[in-house]
Amino acid sequence: MTMPFDAVDWRKLSREALDSGLNNSAAVAGSGDMVAGWEKMSADMRARHGAHLNLQYGPRERNRIDFLKAAPNAPTLLFIHGGYWQMRSKDSFTLFAKGTMAHGINVALIGYTLAPDATLEQIVAEIHSGIDYLAGQLADLGADAERLIASGWSAGGHLTAMAMMNPRIKGGVAISGIYDLEPIRHSYLNVKLGLDEAMSRRNSPMLLTHALKPMALTVGAAELPLLRKQTADFAAHRAKHGLPVTYEEIPGANHFTIMDEMAKPEGRITAMIRELFGRTA
Repeated sequence: MTMPFDAVDWRKLSREALDSGLNNSAAVAGSGDMVAGWEKMSADMRARHGAHLNLQYGPRERNRIDFLKAAPNAPTLLFIHGGYWQMRSKDSFTLFAKGTMAHGINVALIGYTLAPDATLEQIVAEIHSGIDYLAGQLADLGADAERLIASGWSAGGHLTAMAMMNPRIKGGVAISGIYDLEPIRHSYLNVKLGLDEAMSRRNSPMLLTHALKPMALTVGAAELPLLRKQTADFAAHRAKHGLPVTYEEIPGANHFTIMDEMAKPEGRITAMIRELFGRTA
């Protein structure tokens, strides 16, 4: 669990450098086209698995879950989308169920209200409400009600870490996540999030005591240094406190191409998910 050699202390950066150091879309050429491709392939996937879409778990428009069934009485992966808590939706990420479903694992994709229409604390609460709802529905959906783990990308990685405190969740696979919200609070991203120091600290996994559940943390070796540092620091934090953790940088992967490793049945993230289900059986 070594620190990325080029990771700098965000506190020593100018506001301009901090903003740039967190801007994944600007850092990856063609990222907009990649996401557009995700949306098209996800629409095709949703058309093929339309039996249990947009299950309403709460009162707000985005409080919906898509459940994609792979096999009877199978375990379920809950996937939480990214977008810095203020953009994108679950509907753009359905294609990433493919890799996991190929191995007989159900996938549920959860939506949540975006900032500024919800505070980060409210978003975290929605995720917990969605987990409770899904867990209560799994048996009726023909799934194993006792085998539920969470995964998420980017902001969804943060929400995956926060979900570890829900007793229904048995473990997590967090991809390119944010675990210390203080640099976010001091950046352009806080215009919509509106974090103050107290809310930042209450919702930073780096500062919280988590349940003794296994987590696999991964980030792309070609990602922005501040993002790599977030994952490395959180892995070290969990190891220091005796919390089960694995940490892996995926060679050559940037913030967007890392998701290829979840879309493919033979992908490295797909393998991490399968391994975690094996550990939590």
